[in-house]
Amino acid sequence: MMAPEARFAVSLKNPAAVASIVAALRHVYGDEVARLMLVEGMSLANLIDAMFSAPLAHREAVRAIAEGLDDFAISPELGPMWHLKYIYADRPGSLHVVDMEIATPDGTLASKDVWLRLSS
Repeated sequence: MMAPEARFAVSLKNPAAVASIVAALRHVYGDEVARLMLVEGMSLANLIDAMFSAPLAHREAVRAIAEGLDDFAISPELGPMWHLKYIYADRPGSLHVVDMEIATPDGTLASKDVWLRLSS
């Protein structure tokens, strides 16, 4: 018989990034809400807000989001060609990311229009 932990094992492409995301969601929303957000889904905007509110360096939060997206089911379906666009603060020459968008051949989706659910 398989151990209970083994039945729920998920193969992740970027386990460290997903661990950072899970930790941030748990820190900001608590265990139950974080679990619900991972299973039922959340907007990219919600994830960005949680990551920027967590006790994590800003650049580490941005990196975890970018690397962790490969482990999430994304809606609407993006197709094979898409990329993450960073929105920077309004200061000239700023490299401070304040939001993200997803660019596809069909257009650009704002973070509030992208739905993420941890792949199972």
